[in-house]
This record gives sequence, C-alpha cells and structure tokens, in this order.
Amino acid sequence: MVRSTFIVVSDDPVTVHKAQQFGQQIGANVEVFSTAQWREKSGQGNEVPALAFGASTVGEGGKVIQFPGNQGSNEQSADARSHVESINQLEARAIENAILAFRGNLTEAAKALGIGRATLYRKVKQYNIDPAVARRKKVA
Repeated sequence: MVRSTFIVVSDDPVTVHKAQQFGQQIGANVEVFSTAQWREKSGQGNEVPALAFGASTVGEGGKVIQFPGNQGSNEQSADARSHVESINQLEARAIENAILAFRGNLTEAAKALGIGRATLYRKVKQYNIDPAVARRKKVA
C-alpha cells in the first residue's frame, strides 16, 4: 500500500500544527520545513522539486494542493477568486490552443484533445471560436 507524504513549508507554528493534524486525519506522512530549510534543501539539484500552487505535478503521481482551512485575509481570498478561471473558460482556452497548434485543423485538434470531432464542432460554436483565425496565423 502506498502512503502519501504531506510536505509543509511554513514559518507559522499554527499552520504547521493544523497541517500535522490534517496529515494524521488522512493517514499521510507529514514532513515539515521552515522556508529557510526548504530553500537550503531545494538548492541541492533535482532531489527536491520546487513547490508550486494548485495541482501542478511535482513528481511521479505527486500533486501540490492548497492546505484547507485559513487561507489568509479576506482580501487575499477575494483576490485569489478573481484569478480563478471557470471550467468553461479553461475548456475554451484549451480548445483555442489546440486549434492554433493544428493550424485550424479541427479533426486533428479533436484527436489531441481526446474528444470527438462532432463534440469539438459543437464546442467551437458554443464558445464562438473562429478556426479560420488559426489558419491565417503564421507559425513563428
């Protein structure tokens, strides 16, 4: 059985304590580092990956997730929410990127996205995406 590791990088003892409790609840190993310790450890080549926010992959099967609970002031939370994209915005951007990558070829873009061609046509119409724009753009 695989046991998850929960890495906490914080100088705040309250956050560290909450994170340790959370780790115990989910049955994970908890490793705690101060920011100075993390900088020192991460400076040793590729042994320890740099942390990222969100669901960025940090290793084989590893994910960085935001610790549930107190996320700072209400200003920070409101600011973070304003930068969060909806699923529809993410989907529309992914479709646009795929169409641009395949120079407007919707069949190839659908294959790359792992969806059917008819589904892609429907979503192009839904999000008002013009594939002709991608055909006119020159690749640098």
